Amino acid sequence: MTLSSNTTRRRPRAAHGLGLAAAVAALLALVPPGAATAGPVTWDDIAGDARTTRDVLMYGMGVEGKRYSPLAQINAETVSRLVPAWSFSFGDEKQRGQETQALVHDGVIYVTASYSRMFALDAKTGKRLWSYAHRLPDDIRPCCDVVNRGAAIYGDKVFFGTLDASIVALNKDTGKVVWKKKFADHKVGYTMTGAPTVVRDQKTGKVLLIHGSSGDEFGVVGRLFARDPETGEEVWMRPLVEGHMGRLDGKDSTPTGNPQAPSWPRGKDGQLVEAWSHGGGAPWQSATFDVETNTIVIGTGNPAPWNGWARWPGDSLYTSGQAYVDPGTGELKGFYQHTPNDAWDFSGNNELVLFDYTDANGKTVKATAHADRNGFFYVTDRVKLATAGGEPNKPNSVLAAWPFVDGITWAKGIDLKTGRPIEVEGQRPPLPAEGEKRGKPVEVSPPFLGGKNWNPMSYSEDTRLFYIAANHWKEDYWTEHVGYNPGSAYLGMGFRIHKMFDDHVGVLRALDPGTGKIVWEHKEELPLWAGTLATAGNLVFTGTGDGFVKAFNARTGEELWKFQTGSGIVSSPVTWELDGVQYVGITTGYGGAVPLWGGDLADLTTRVTQGGSFWVFKLADVKVSSAK
Repeated sequence: MTLSSNTTRRRPRAAHGLGLAAAVAALLALVPPGAATAGPVTWDDIAGDARTTRDVLMYGMGVEGKRYSPLAQINAETVSRLVPAWSFSFGDEKQRGQETQALVHDGVIYVTASYSRMFALDAKTGKRLWSYAHRLPDDIRPCCDVVNRGAAIYGDKVFFGTLDASIVALNKDTGKVVWKKKFADHKVGYTMTGAPTVVRDQKTGKVLLIHGSSGDEFGVVGRLFARDPETGEEVWMRPLVEGHMGRLDGKDSTPTGNPQAPSWPRGKDGQLVEAWSHGGGAPWQSATFDVETNTIVIGTGNPAPWNGWARWPGDSLYTSGQAYVDPGTGELKGFYQHTPNDAWDFSGNNELVLFDYTDANGKTVKATAHADRNGFFYVTDRVKLATAGGEPNKPNSVLAAWPFVDGITWAKGIDLKTGRPIEVEGQRPPLPAEGEKRGKPVEVSPPFLGGKNWNPMSYSEDTRLFYIAANHWKEDYWTEHVGYNPGSAYLGMGFRIHKMFDDHVGVLRALDPGTGKIVWEHKEELPLWAGTLATAGNLVFTGTGDGFVKAFNARTGEELWKFQTGSGIVSSPVTWELDGVQYVGITTGYGGAVPLWGGDLADLTTRVTQGGSFWVFKLADVKVSSAK
């Protein structure tokens, strides 16, 4: 059965008795053009990840992060016949939130789990091939559950981050530790939850492992790292708070931005205020990679503390925005800030999707799409930003900005010429009155958990729509006194999240990036915290807080299929093909930030059971091919 025009097949083994040259010739004759090969993962394999169908080699299912698959065996007509093929339990008491996205290579699934674990599973049967559990100290400081969002793969290794601010390389075939590097002090709040990214510097041909740090809520300074994937040795480090010093080849390189740090305030003595030393900006999500401009594209986290008056005046660069970074040196090539002097924890580091945008004049522009926690969907000119010479907020780099959720209160819109939000007066909560412990509350929407949080959207190359799992909610928000204490939360704000509408919190929306039109929507009672997946089968897959995997018609939004897994879903689905069969895989296990920080919404989700499993689905009437 044909799945798609670029479906790949397993490379056959050479027969005994053939000479070496003859064996190679026989192999090459039998392998279809563009087919994935067994053995080590190459950069060419990774660069072609979005086009091949047997493997899923990147977080985001391709260097552009579109989360789109050309597979179409499972489609709008056949999806009603989707049934479980197998499931695998992560086991023991370490359940909690499972926010991962699996990788698939050569018939093996690599999936990370809570408490810094990884499993290798047979993709056809679910049999565990190996597992690794990182030994964590008792004093880790994860802000938003003990999650892990995924791994990277290259050569004969898989890589993932851990909650004690380390990154580990494992042999992909055995699970044995190859190297392990500690990059910061976990005791003061540094962690790593995002999946690393493999890129290749197009100037030198050098392959690099890119990863960030987490921990803004504890007053860390966010850092982006590049490593040699073979040894784990640091190549460069770039801090994301203006004025902090970077490193290249083990030596100080350049400060980030303006060394005089004009976007961070100074005291009466001319010294930078306390917040600058603990300023946040952590790039805790995963990067995408623009091969054409040779640029790492990654989001940066909220400034610390949340209390913007502790950082007033100034924009608190380079936080809550999108950074464009040179892979060879770690230098900032450009930057756009979604929320200047972010006082609402509108951390800007969820996924940045690279796509071709058609503007109002019919011109095609190489663009970046981003659905921010602040409630606005941005389309930016990625070539202009990647060639800005390090200049932040280059004029006219924002092509479009649309609200993707209802009821935004903090801003009226985005000025496209300057890129700055048009703020609503009074939406920055006032300081406490003299003698008071907290200021007067202000009702804000979106709340700090965002119109959309970390959970990645997808883009269909067929419909040219983005599929965004969003939420409608609001918060009472007030200022508190703030001071830095190592290892303690560094916020200076208090909050209580509430429902905005009686009938739903979660809303899955299909958005046209050219017009901002919401083409269709689907409402859910509980918050949506899972990623989405679009396929050439005219389908969108996602998971719900009450445990359903669901499939929707990508053009109309009609719900076509669902399956109850037994635990809430806060992960990202993937799809792949093996021996003539298309599979869909997704991790289940409820947790994440909502049960910990969600106020009234945390109370709403108390009925959801925890879990930790990987579920795989296939069409009931499709048989596995006997071809090898």
